[in-house]
Amino acid sequence: MFKRLIKEPLLHFLLLGVVLFFLFYQVADPNLDSPERIIVTQADVQRLKGQWHRQWRRPPTPQELDSLVESYIRETILYREALALGLDQDDVIVRRRMGQKLEFMFKDLVEQIAPTEAELAEFYQTKSDRYTQPGRYSFTHVYFSRDQRGADVENDARSLLHKLQTEPDTVDLVETSDRFLYQYQFDNQSSDQISRIFGRVFADNLAGLETGRWQGPVESGYGLHLVFIDERTEPSHPDLADIRDKVRWDLLSERQKEMDAAFYTELRKKYKVKIESSDGSLKDLTEKSNQ
Repeated sequence: MFKRLIKEPLLHFLLLGVVLFFLFYQVADPNLDSPERIIVTQADVQRLKGQWHRQWRRPPTPQELDSLVESYIRETILYREALALGLDQDDVIVRRRMGQKLEFMFKDLVEQIAPTEAELAEFYQTKSDRYTQPGRYSFTHVYFSRDQRGADVENDARSLLHKLQTEPDTVDLVETSDRFLYQYQFDNQSSDQISRIFGRVFADNLAGLETGRWQGPVESGYGLHLVFIDERTEPSHPDLADIRDKVRWDLLSERQKEMDAAFYTELRKKYKVKIESSDGSLKDLTEKSNQ
């Protein structure tokens, strides 16, 4: 019961909510109660130093730090004066940016809940198809153009196939093949890579061909092909240890989506929402969920 409870997104939201409010009181502007007073805290100074270091790969000089602090003070003064004039009201860009900042704060908190090894293993097991390594092919093909050969294209392909199967040493593949936009030999190509060149039908048909002999004709978006598969690698599943970082990122991303939904759902419960209809009446949207 306890293990199931700690996995509930709502519980995570409640815990993060506590952290969020605690963080707000820790980092909130100490001058909010005195709009004409500005205090540049050590946290502000360290943040300015950090921003400079990330941009220039070195700490600021004392003169540069003084300039950063003065710029911060100027920005704060202009921001407060803009608020006093109500310039933030009904501004789409400001509203959107402030909403994004709240989401970013919440996402930073969510990322602090690191998944355990057991959670990673469970996620990998349930989503194993996502991490399947595709099969790969190394093959040579001979191309027959429908545009050039018309109604004879299939007969020409089958005639050459018989010759390749019985007298392969007498065939010059380059001279026999019609001009093709890409190369005639492909090495270690996945189904998706092959599909991008030849089309999905061609790539799917390769799965049914044997290695070590000429076969076909195989249809593509260009025409017909005779195919000789030199080597085939079957689809496989990598070990979790080999793709741990990717699995961890995917798990955090899915968890983030769940937490975002829970976070917004709880916030929306605080508000009574109505929308005005064309006839002037108000329709209640308070219970509308964000699905």
